[in-house]
Amino acid sequence: MNNKGKKPLVPKLRFPGFTDEWAYKPLSKTLVEHKLKNSSRRDVFSVSMESGIVNQIEHLGRSFAASDTSHYTVGRRFDIVYTKSPLKAFPFGIVKQCKFEGEVALSPLYGVFTPINPHVGLMIEAYFESPNRAASFLSPLCQKGAKNTLQITNTTFLSGRLPLPTDFSEQKKIADCLSSLDDLITAQARKVDALRTHKKGLMQQLFPREGETQPRLRFVEFQNAGGWNEGRLADIATVLQGYGFPERHQGQTSGDYPFYKVSDISRSLGAGKVFIEESANYINEGLLKELRAKPIPEGTTIFAKIGEAIRSNKRAITTSPCLIDNNAAGVKRIKGKATDLFIYLLMEQISLVDHAGGVVPAVNKSSIEEIAVKFPEPDEQDRIANCFTSLDELITAATQELETLKTYKKGLMQQLFPSAEAVEV
Repeated sequence: MNNKGKKPLVPKLRFPGFTDEWAYKPLSKTLVEHKLKNSSRRDVFSVSMESGIVNQIEHLGRSFAASDTSHYTVGRRFDIVYTKSPLKAFPFGIVKQCKFEGEVALSPLYGVFTPINPHVGLMIEAYFESPNRAASFLSPLCQKGAKNTLQITNTTFLSGRLPLPTDFSEQKKIADCLSSLDDLITAQARKVDALRTHKKGLMQQLFPREGETQPRLRFVEFQNAGGWNEGRLADIATVLQGYGFPERHQGQTSGDYPFYKVSDISRSLGAGKVFIEESANYINEGLLKELRAKPIPEGTTIFAKIGEAIRSNKRAITTSPCLIDNNAAGVKRIKGKATDLFIYLLMEQISLVDHAGGVVPAVNKSSIEEIAVKFPEPDEQDRIANCFTSLDELITAATQELETLKTYKKGLMQQLFPSAEAVEV
């Protein structure tokens, strides 16, 4: 092969003192399949893109393992695991490193490999965190079988090549850098989880339990105010319907009104934002008239009303007049009866799937209106809402800091690995 004009296989960002070219070799030079079986009935672990390799029961709430797990593969600290299970962003499966002490059982469908050292193993995991890099590596090696299953042997996986430094000291430098950044991300994720757990616990104290009319925890000025009012959701709020959104009108990225879908709600909450501000679709006044639609007002709590999405109990508050599609619904306070933020907090206490009917879980306008609720007078509602507004602001700030760290790591990874142009094909 003529290498004239070929870029050297080195990263854009490098630690001082390292000048050697990286190697572009098969993974079989770095990983070895060990094939150890679970004869001692170790705990079964699952593989998650976000959480890594974690205890299956703790992560998923129950075990999905076979009754006999003796044929499962043993995973040990620093092992590399390839799932061969398609995800939306990773259609050819994901690759993770075991980072726990001891040994666990892993699905026999996974490929489990021991790296020549833990540092290069961490680099391999980091390489596959990019959807583009993962697809570029795995796509030529995988074949799609029946029912869209992936067909790839462990030997084929190990035949794929990726760029890695040959110097152990450079591998360690890079791995130590990535490990420190991962520790920061993990610590920040725990902070976000702790704040959310605190909010959930506080809400359980500030709202009456089933069979009670007063909360266990109450602000001083309302301790002698008596029991909360009892009634239906329709007594304090109006239920607003969504509209059909023809596909031919979707995709407009600006306009007079955002047209929110359930995916927009999830995206907003994923960024730590209770107040939804951005949509993947917008419409103008002309289309509004064509659809014969009426915008819902700002301050409306919106949520999914059909399908598995209602189980997630995700709620968001609109910040401007908007529309929602017919897979969603909204609840807006009745003036003088409730406040918008209290309605949002109240809806967070309600599991809509408990009020759903049909083979596919769904709630309609009348079933939402008939939900039994308890509520104090508006001044106490305001006091409760203000408390949670401050807490939500802390959660939003912590979540955004977490996303900033993740974005920084993605950018750093682009610099710490050689560019695609430098990789030999």
